Amino acid sequence: MYSRRSLLANTLNGLGLLALTDLLQANEDSSSKPFAPRPQHLPRKAKRCIFLFMQGGVSQMDSFEYKPELNRLHGQRIPGSHDVRGEIQGRISHPHSLIGSPFQFKQYGESKRYVSELFPKIAGHVDKLAFIHGIETDNPNHGPSTLHVTTGSQFPGHASVGSWVTYGLGTENDNMPAYMVIQDPRGAPVNGAHTWGNGFLPAAYQGTLLRNEGTPILNLDSPRGVGSKRQRGELDQLKKLNQRYSDRFPHATDLEARIESYELAYRMQSTAPELVDLSFEPEHIHKLYGLDNPKTAGFGKQCLMARRLAESGVRYTMLIHGVQIGGNSWDHHGDVKGRMVRQSAEVDTPVAALLTDLQQRDMLKDTLVVWASEMGRTPFAPGNIGGTPGRDHNKYGLVMWMAGGNVKAGTTIGGTDDFSLRAAEEPIHIRNVHATLLDLMGLDDELLRYLHAGRYRRLTDIGGEILHDMIDA
Repeated sequence: MYSRRSLLANTLNGLGLLALTDLLQANEDSSSKPFAPRPQHLPRKAKRCIFLFMQGGVSQMDSFEYKPELNRLHGQRIPGSHDVRGEIQGRISHPHSLIGSPFQFKQYGESKRYVSELFPKIAGHVDKLAFIHGIETDNPNHGPSTLHVTTGSQFPGHASVGSWVTYGLGTENDNMPAYMVIQDPRGAPVNGAHTWGNGFLPAAYQGTLLRNEGTPILNLDSPRGVGSKRQRGELDQLKKLNQRYSDRFPHATDLEARIESYELAYRMQSTAPELVDLSFEPEHIHKLYGLDNPKTAGFGKQCLMARRLAESGVRYTMLIHGVQIGGNSWDHHGDVKGRMVRQSAEVDTPVAALLTDLQQRDMLKDTLVVWASEMGRTPFAPGNIGGTPGRDHNKYGLVMWMAGGNVKAGTTIGGTDDFSLRAAEEPIHIRNVHATLLDLMGLDDELLRYLHAGRYRRLTDIGGEILHDMIDA
């Protein structure tokens, strides 16, 4: 039998840990209102982020990496040994031929940055951009790598970058979701909604998909025959019942989030339709974004909508160009020349217009713009060159760029070898890019965490190293 003294002594630590866990979780859910604005951890200029995702794997040596040695050895086998692993190592060990870029490169701006002829309008903004070369992900396949770039993990069930940003900062607009997604009007990307999902974070932080046709947001319209007065009364009664339960169980933050979502949907009914109506924009803005050209109209509408959402206070907007891994994506295993021409023509004008428009509205200084894809491409093709060659997957060759906020414009971080196969020196892991993105949004990677399944989760998982050379602090 235990005495009262020994019983208390032996159970004290266990009870204390239970109490500590509860306090820590309460600290993680610092606000019962998930969209309440929260202060930055770091003094940074960026208040919002626009993330441009090119589905399929943009060929780096045909876009933003100039490799004259690759062209000089066109048709030959790649010389020397290379520290690569997995699928790409197997392909190098078999007969293959280097494929030089079929496109001309020119230097632009004071930074003398080389850019392919495919992106002449984006090239006009190079002095605003900071490029990151030799980015590595953990998997060379579309599904896992897309998740890795957009959620920090190659496995489903993790929170997307936009979810982490809105979890950390909340929103500036009570009438719109903090996190909006505009996908390619032709269809969904690989992994679909997992790309912008909330994972283990509360459901309030998942991205809200903005549709291109019909009702912009599903289930936003009131039921037929239900007027605003009746709807307001129903919501008030529902809120009263939910609040009564919430008062009894104050730690039930998921219920508070549900109450807030009802109220947000009601407020959006008057705000969203006008916000997504591009007819309010003048004709010269429509032309700037290429809405008068069938080739650029699709992504042009996405970019113009992103500017309108950013202007309205939406914290994070994700734009997706490309559908799955078919003909309308950047996955160019064959005819890289013809398909790069087609895909680049769809985005060059709209992306340049977005940068121009943000600059002329004095918004680029506090808007972080990010260009990304899920991987790079190989500099070679199997066997001998014939027909219309393409490029395979390369998890070592991703190129990204950022602009706006505290981005040190005109800089280049990292680099690849003479053939754009892998990083010339130390590779830059995608977790380092994520840590840098969070820093530019004023969020400390070590402080932005969420207690889930007994341990703290972070976007970078084990932590990332910030690329300080591209931050103008």
